[in-house]
Amino acid sequence: MALQNTRVAFIGSGVMAEAMMKGLVDQGLLTGDQIIASDPRRERGHELVARYGVNFTQNNAEATRNAEIVVLSTKPQVVNDVAKSVDGNARDAKLILSILAGVRISTLNKSFGNASVVRSMPNTPAQIGQGITVWTATPEVPEPQREQARTMLQALGEEIYVEDEKFLDMATALSGSGPAYVFLFMEALIDVGVHLGFSRRDAEQLVLQTVRGSVDYAIQSNMHPAPLRNQVTSPGGTSAAALYELEKGGLRTVIADGVWAAYRRSVELGDAQEKNKS
Repeated sequence: MALQNTRVAFIGSGVMAEAMMKGLVDQGLLTGDQIIASDPRRERGHELVARYGVNFTQNNAEATRNAEIVVLSTKPQVVNDVAKSVDGNARDAKLILSILAGVRISTLNKSFGNASVVRSMPNTPAQIGQGITVWTATPEVPEPQREQARTMLQALGEEIYVEDEKFLDMATALSGSGPAYVFLFMEALIDVGVHLGFSRRDAEQLVLQTVRGSVDYAIQSNMHPAPLRNQVTSPGGTSAAALYELEKGGLRTVIADGVWAAYRRSVELGDAQEKNKS
């Protein structure tokens, strides 16, 4: 039991923080009594107390007092304000676990005065326990706390540990923002279905099940997507005609350009946070 008798403070109680709380409580990894959630919105706190039996406060310093793990789950732009609001309590925590996009470990070290930091990048399917999180840890994080971090992140879905922090900005662009690309593709397919003549409800059902079934099939087949695509593409057939147009329109290039743009923006955000702290 990696988290037995461990007190966890969530600073920021938004969607991703709730996903982690839900996974931890539902899987019996933590009880509600072990969790204290902090958020400026009192009504939000009432929701979390009712759903998961957690403790709630609007005071970040109160939340982090005596907390062994501090989860940073606010908007990244307010990290400096959050650091001031905890009143130095985070220095005594055994682990700082950040899910803040673009905020580097060096910034977290300086802001919270604690060298034991895990930086992670989850994605939105974590809300149903189907996410994937890329994470790394400073050398100062001992093995028991690494196992605690791994356990907490597994409550969101799958996790991948990386040795170098540079992969976090890459993960932000690929898997962190990835659901947005998938949703846009799905939206485009639904709109085409309506244009073809389907009702919007039928078009949505066709696209959602096609995407879900394709993903499940790819996972179970354990094959690269290229041969799977070839299975659907008969010479001179309808799929071949469609793929020709998609390739001619530069689909791969547009996707690559989008992911690279997200990566550059993640790096820019990290640079800005470090500049503001220095």
